[in-house]
Amino acid sequence: MAIAVTLAGLSLAAAAQPADDPIARVLRQDQTAPGAPPSATHLPVAPAKAPPSKGAGPSPGGNSNGTPPVVLSARIGEHDDRTRFVIELSDPVNLRTFTLSNPDRVVVDMPEVSWRLSAPPRPSGLGSVKSYRYGVFRKGYSRMVIDLSRPVTVSDPLVIPPANGFGYRVVIDLFPTQRAKFNTDAGWPADLKARETDAERLRAMIAEAPRPSGRKVIVIDPGHGGLDSGTNGVNDLLEKDLVLAEGIKLAKALRARDYVVHLTRDSDAFVPLPERVAIARKLKADLMISLHADSNPDSDVNGLSIYTLNDGRSDREAAALAKRENQSDIIAGVDLSNANSPVAPILIDLAQRDTMNRSSRFAETALSHLHGVTDILARSPHRAASLAVLVAPDVPSVLIELGYLSNRSDAAQMNTDAWRERVARTIANAVDRHFGVSSTGTSP
Repeated sequence: MAIAVTLAGLSLAAAAQPADDPIARVLRQDQTAPGAPPSATHLPVAPAKAPPSKGAGPSPGGNSNGTPPVVLSARIGEHDDRTRFVIELSDPVNLRTFTLSNPDRVVVDMPEVSWRLSAPPRPSGLGSVKSYRYGVFRKGYSRMVIDLSRPVTVSDPLVIPPANGFGYRVVIDLFPTQRAKFNTDAGWPADLKARETDAERLRAMIAEAPRPSGRKVIVIDPGHGGLDSGTNGVNDLLEKDLVLAEGIKLAKALRARDYVVHLTRDSDAFVPLPERVAIARKLKADLMISLHADSNPDSDVNGLSIYTLNDGRSDREAAALAKRENQSDIIAGVDLSNANSPVAPILIDLAQRDTMNRSSRFAETALSHLHGVTDILARSPHRAASLAVLVAPDVPSVLIELGYLSNRSDAAQMNTDAWRERVARTIANAVDRHFGVSSTGTSP
């Protein structure tokens, strides 16, 4: 069941509230410092004031000077009968909450906002909240996804107007409930369900002039993005930021050699996995390079590795990586109800072994060039896994794990402009070699 709440136009004042009003009680009791980072802060319990207004979901918000609203903090409080989640904002917005099952989540949608929380969220394990994440979901929209440790009923949001140094606060109470009730209530709002799988961004990307004759088309796919941060490495380095920086470097290096280059994302935006593959296929790409950074419980493991689609075999580590990466859409709260519809034809098309062979050849070429330029994973740097982003049957595709964010040495070098420049140039050299092009951009 979806719940929409409108913050726009509120004119409530703390001093004007009766003594028994829940808003007044929260204002008196919530003494957490304004702008505090996301943390397990115990907040007072107050019942929702009244059912919120029902609306069609988020709509553009902002303040009088045209800048987007700012999310200042997120706080979690655990109480005897509920877990409380509080979002503090600088300006009023329209937002909507709904629940999803398998895995259990609460989704909070709002117009695109600026996130100024002082630190990225970490698993909290507090009450019903296992962890949460946030970011841009698509152009004009932001999303927060709260991962649940148990089924809950979500209260009507309680809106608290600015007071005592705080901005607007949205209070969402999560009450434990039975599994059967949660599963019954969970589901996509009808209007959102249709938009989750739209192809607005894809249509925009391919609505270009036909590619010039004879030029190779390369799709660069910086992994994760938006509310899907990927790996959170040492010193709070985020995978999504590092791979985007490398992707932009690689695009520049390839364009300088006269390749036609498209990025699946060129900003901190979320792009569903099927859409990444669809972009490469629609553009009839000659090669797709997906960029990621790995993580391992053993902080001594380091080095770059390259994955291609497997042929049914996979070691334990590759299988674990595939499971993590293939869950990116679930993490972001994407509608996967129709995700199986294209599976059959894709699996049939994968009989085109030539695509997989060309992917493997490029992987080996790239590794040969990268040796001596950066550290290479000591054991089997060319690996195979069932990664969703590699399934295009007609586009040779590789996934490059640039290094391990769990390793201090790898993380430090990936976070330098000089390293990114060097690796981008080397991968571009490998692309030249793969297509039989000299360093001057002509056939040898």
